[in-house]
Amino acid sequence: MKKEVNFGIGFIAGRPNVCKIINNYQEFLVQQLEELDYKVNITIFILYDLNYQYTTRTDFYGILPKTYKNIQIKYITPENIEESKKILRSRYDLTNEEVKLLIGNGYAKARNTILYYALRRKIDYLLFWDDDEYPLANVKKDKELIWIKQKNILQHIKNMEKADVTFGYRCGLMSPVPYIQYTDEIQEEDYKNFIDGLENEVISWEKVSKGRDENSFMAYAEEDIATGKRKPEYIEGMGRTNFVLGSGICLNLRHLDKIPAFYNPPQARGEDTFFSCALNEKDSKVLKVPTYHFHDSFLKFTGLMKDKYPKRLLRISLDDNNIEQRFLKATIGWTKYKPLLYYIIDRENYKTIIEKTRENLEKSIPKMNTAFQTCDFTCLLNELDEYDKNVKKHYAEFEKATRLWDSIKYKIVEDSKK
Repeated sequence: MKKEVNFGIGFIAGRPNVCKIINNYQEFLVQQLEELDYKVNITIFILYDLNYQYTTRTDFYGILPKTYKNIQIKYITPENIEESKKILRSRYDLTNEEVKLLIGNGYAKARNTILYYALRRKIDYLLFWDDDEYPLANVKKDKELIWIKQKNILQHIKNMEKADVTFGYRCGLMSPVPYIQYTDEIQEEDYKNFIDGLENEVISWEKVSKGRDENSFMAYAEEDIATGKRKPEYIEGMGRTNFVLGSGICLNLRHLDKIPAFYNPPQARGEDTFFSCALNEKDSKVLKVPTYHFHDSFLKFTGLMKDKYPKRLLRISLDDNNIEQRFLKATIGWTKYKPLLYYIIDRENYKTIIEKTRENLEKSIPKMNTAFQTCDFTCLLNELDEYDKNVKKHYAEFEKATRLWDSIKYKIVEDSKK
């Protein structure tokens, strides 16, 4: 019989939807473990950000009593974060600036903070789960839409002994890209220039045009993956040609030497991408496992959590509330981390890539501003210039974050044993 496993699930929550996810799926999570012949203890970490949608603390304390009976819940509050910063400064001899680089609010820092708490709580495997994803797969079969619950944590647990990092597949809305109807004011070439300007490892014109033509940006699950029949796949070239871009990144904390820190440039995204770049240097084993999360980036399908399964999925258009602003925020995040991404993966052609990016944005932004009535994409040019100017600084921070993490992570483990 195997040794029992402490399994952590980390939610970086900007929306109260996280409570609904945990309450609606807590029984299903426990049921998955019945297939194992050893004990698994689940701890859910909730680190909430009150600035993302101007929420209040009470919005994130909607966990029901029945959930507490089945699963340990650990909130990471703003006060907890400040206390952790003091510990890192005093116990591990880090400066205030070094601590700020590692933990706090923000995408990468929040992941590092949960990682820190996971080590303190002796977590073996840590799964990051987004607050707009559900353990479901939407399979199209013979013109019929079939919904299949996904044994997400079971797949990670069963495969983790063979890997340092596992991640799954994503279906649903792959990116917060709304459907645009071409008109005399904005035509396909205009939209193509704009997407070419944003292009990174997540978004490209090929992906956008294919998604628009085939499924209105809705990705459907493959049946052999959704039913767990496809074999797990090792991913090569991590951080150069491949990235941890699916859903549900799970870290094997028993292989701590292979787990780097997360990083993203200030107010940017790309935390999983830069984590992948650091993994490449660590020569880690990354395994893609057969399980899906349905991505509900605009929170239009929350009924799924109550087993209300639609027979077809409608596209997300510009007419829907808050869609334009959500897309604008995404484009800003992509623009801010694009310079560092290409500085790392294609430094030889970096200047040419940034110049072409600027050219595409300059040509397309006036048209996009016409199509999106509540948005002004002109800010993307300023962001591109700012983050291009600071790319060497951000690269130095990227390298420093992992060096600092490597210097303290074993000390945190040792302290957890005391």
